[in-house]
Amino acid sequence: MKVKAMEEHDAVTAAVETAMVRIRRRQTRGALAGKSPVPVAVFRVLDAVAESESATVGTLAPAVGVDQPRASRLVAQAVSSGLLKRVADQHDGRRAVLRLTPDGASLMAAARDGRCAAMATAMADWTADERTEFARLLGRFVDALDNPAAGRRGP
Repeated sequence: MKVKAMEEHDAVTAAVETAMVRIRRRQTRGALAGKSPVPVAVFRVLDAVAESESATVGTLAPAVGVDQPRASRLVAQAVSSGLLKRVADQHDGRRAVLRLTPDGASLMAAARDGRCAAMATAMADWTADERTEFARLLGRFVDALDNPAAGRRGP
């Protein structure tokens, strides 16, 4: 019985992994970023800044999966393109936090709208209950990836 459960678990896990790889490849190609005029790597920086209250170059590097020198170059590119600005931290004037400029915020809003439209299209023939359950399970899955202890259920 345990072997059969493990085989089913492995098949399900493999199916999820395959789907996640397909999503990652789409993201790598920028397919979910829409028709963005900025390179995908810079777009990821903007996306990370949009999700953070106090993004710095140091906090962006792990968030976008690059080393700090690469993050610094990507931030510089976004700043020179007028999409990001550096602002003195209100709690520590020696530190600069990153904020989207109005152009950066508009770009991100358009990208978010495009992603939502793509996802709505992908789920167009799903019932409301299926969409709700998928959102719940996907959120739980991502939470467990971020914090493996969060995904464990009690005995």
